[in-house]
Amino acid sequence: MLVADLVKLLEQRYPPEWAEDWDRVGFVLGEPDATVSRVLLAVDCAPAVVDEAAQVGAEFVFTHHPLLLRGVSSVAPTTYKGRIVHRMIRSGMALYTAHTNGDVARPGVSDALAARIGLEEVHPLRPDPKAPERGHGRIGRLPEPMTLTHFARHVAHQLPKSAASVRLAGDPTARVERVAVSGGAGDAFLADAARAGVDAYLTADLRHHPAQEHLASGGPALVDVTHWASERPWLDDVAAFLRTEAGVQTIVSDVDTSPWVLWEDNDS
Repeated sequence: MLVADLVKLLEQRYPPEWAEDWDRVGFVLGEPDATVSRVLLAVDCAPAVVDEAAQVGAEFVFTHHPLLLRGVSSVAPTTYKGRIVHRMIRSGMALYTAHTNGDVARPGVSDALAARIGLEEVHPLRPDPKAPERGHGRIGRLPEPMTLTHFARHVAHQLPKSAASVRLAGDPTARVERVAVSGGAGDAFLADAARAGVDAYLTADLRHHPAQEHLASGGPALVDVTHWASERPWLDDVAAFLRTEAGVQTIVSDVDTSPWVLWEDNDS
């Protein structure tokens, strides 16, 4: 398959017009008429991911997070992003990104997160007004109720292993059955989770004050995981789609690009 054909296929599944206005998605670099037989999928286009793509011989890299989200005035090889761009061009790699258009798609990022923890009867947390079957986040029901502590442990066991641990906020003994999830940073949907009346909200990158105020206002319990771990499950879905529809080989990267690591006090 040609790069251009693969781009067309991806844009049919994740139309760029579904992305937020501030987002930068789509075809980033590469030769449209180059051939593709192997695709590497990753959350971030980081140096370690490009190293992996070179090692496995991938001609096409699909990422969730944009490499060039914010404007740059230079892609000189002396800059972080410039080094990545130059390396990929020299290696003959193409780069494609689906970000917020992948978030709202159905199936999308939060569908994969909901499926990984076993939610049933899944529907959008914040539906798109024009297409309510898709939208941000998902709400679903666990097959069996469990305590918040048990649920946090369940999440930790079901999601990809990441260096940082799972955090929870709320009564550890509280009953959890209806759950809202949002892959990636989920502060923006705290009010949606509260209005939905769920028992717990699973997301990433929750900040101190919004979480504190949410709980003080009677909002549902919170379970916070790393950004990478919350979005990594979706890559398996995209990989399966590309294998079936494009006939290409796919490799999903398990390089944990989270900047956080677990600190242990070995002197205590």
